[in-house]
Amino acid sequence: MIGLRTASSVTRVAALGAHCDDLPIGAGGSLLTLCSAHPGIRVDALVLSGGGTEREDEERAALAAFCPGADLRVRVLKLPDGRLPAHWEEAKAAVEELRAETDPDLIFAPWAGDAHQDHRGLARLVPTAFRDHLVLGYEIAKWDGDLGRPSVYQPLDAEIAESKVSLLQRHYPSQRHRSWFDREAFLGLARIRGIECQARYAEAFHVNKLTLRLEN
Repeated sequence: MIGLRTASSVTRVAALGAHCDDLPIGAGGSLLTLCSAHPGIRVDALVLSGGGTEREDEERAALAAFCPGADLRVRVLKLPDGRLPAHWEEAKAAVEELRAETDPDLIFAPWAGDAHQDHRGLARLVPTAFRDHLVLGYEIAKWDGDLGRPSVYQPLDAEIAESKVSLLQRHYPSQRHRSWFDREAFLGLARIRGIECQARYAEAFHVNKLTLRLEN
């Protein structure tokens, strides 16, 4: 059922990223909010690249911090960065395997309009396996300038927004040299999305299909 859910009805979450750090950048504040409010929630995370490197170590530590108190299960694959289209079968098999292991109430994944081929490819794979699920497509600011007009917002308390930035900087030392990996970029986008939903800060998502259950 692709439905509009309250947090209390979410007991299982699937979180998918093409690269280590995608999930915390795109949905870290929402994960912090959800997991802090509902200890014991199950989170199944699948990351397609970075396996067997320092990036995997960073990712596992980061996701543990972003999902406090959760029943967290993390799998990091070894697909080469930037080459997902050439490894479509392996990526498809990984998404199918995740689907066989969980029936989530909510999914965080890249959105189909993302300019990065790995993000976009994963976004297109998700609905082939999770056919009847609520998928929130997160956004990641980048050089390509692909930020769109999202339709779903998760307001973030100032404390959560600050914690998100601090955790990103703490757990991903391998990315600190990148021009886009800084406090101003992360909080700046969160502030803009907050303006759009009358909050101080927010994360925003794209949704392709949503079913209302107004009788509930």
